[in-house]
Amino acid sequence: MARASARHILVDTQEECEDLKNQIAEGADFAELAKAHSKCPSGSRGGDLGEFGQGQMVPEFDRVVFSGELNTVHGPIQTQFGFHLLEITQRSE
Repeated sequence: MARASARHILVDTQEECEDLKNQIAEGADFAELAKAHSKCPSGSRGGDLGEFGQGQMVPEFDRVVFSGELNTVHGPIQTQFGFHLLEITQRSE
């Protein structure tokens, strides 16, 4: 079964998500922004979601995690929880 590790930042609006993505592109630290802005409890861990299997996350997340490029910030990704920036840190088939 495919497994992956990822980290994310969850915010309320697409605009805030895009602003954070721009900050990361300009050199801001993903983990520090997650600690400061993410609404998810994982924010206190720099957005680290740990390792999980395919199908354990919402479908919008799964599609990106199991097909997107590693070590790249993806998003904004909209789910029922809000808007996410997502970085896939590891994946195995």
